Amino acid sequence: MKLSFPRSLHQLVALLAVAALAGCAGSSNMETRPGYVADHTYQSQAYNHRVRYLVLHYTDSEAPRALRTLLGPHVSSHYLVVRDPRAEGGAPRVWQLVDENERAWHAGLSAWEDRTQLNDTSIGVEIVNRGPSETASGRQWQPYPAPQIEAVIALARDIIQRYDLPPTSILGHSDIAPSRKIDPGPRFPWKRLYEAGVGAWPDEGDTDTYRRRFAHCSPTMAQYQHALSAYGYRLATTGILDEETRDVTRAFQMHFRPANYAGQPDDETAAILWALLARYRPQTLVESDLAAPRGCLEPKQETVGSTGLQRVTR
Repeated sequence: MKLSFPRSLHQLVALLAVAALAGCAGSSNMETRPGYVADHTYQSQAYNHRVRYLVLHYTDSEAPRALRTLLGPHVSSHYLVVRDPRAEGGAPRVWQLVDENERAWHAGLSAWEDRTQLNDTSIGVEIVNRGPSETASGRQWQPYPAPQIEAVIALARDIIQRYDLPPTSILGHSDIAPSRKIDPGPRFPWKRLYEAGVGAWPDEGDTDTYRRRFAHCSPTMAQYQHALSAYGYRLATTGILDEETRDVTRAFQMHFRPANYAGQPDDETAAILWALLARYRPQTLVESDLAAPRGCLEPKQETVGSTGLQRVTR
């Protein structure tokens, strides 16, 4: 039998391409779906991840009740971490309740940076903790056991790595809904997470620098509100210490200064805030009035002082 060969290199390439396409019908690139076949041979690079934030909550109940609640029909989260995670093969077990590709109902009315409705763009982690209890000696917060926090750290580090999340995208529910929520509360060890590579924390040297600066000249209330907004909190710059500013201040303090979270702006809170901007949002200190807070130089300006709100009348 006489064999025929392609007469040119172009014909050879064309024949090989046809053969490859015919042969890949049964390959891993082909996915059979109802009524058609999806070909995954070509993958575009023009996309980004849906997940922009990791939001940490506490459940305000023990594991059985939390699990019943989070299984629906009204509330859900992607993950649940119990107080004493059982070891599986030497690693803590974490319950995954919703696929990460799906939208869990954990954040509610929420905002961070320029985004709202963060259910659309976040992964939610519920951590079993009953939160605050009122006692004869005042409000007491349940601590987080070390094994539970180690499980949270392992989960968070995995999510951060897979979605390339920056430190400022690791948030508490109170950060994204400060007028509605207080979880995960002041006992949550944000600094411990930071030391393990999870989330943001101010540089102590920068904080000291701003402490000294603000001891001489506190930022105005408008500058303080602007700085909170520049870091990510949803807050209007009114120049007035209103209830919304107190709510955001309380959320910020529970995250970064849990020893005192009364919601009262002061020089210490401002120093931590500016140190965070210097570390994670340095451009905001160059392109705005935040570079040189000047409250003590402006007459009749509300400022953030070491003993609370002050009015400068020079």
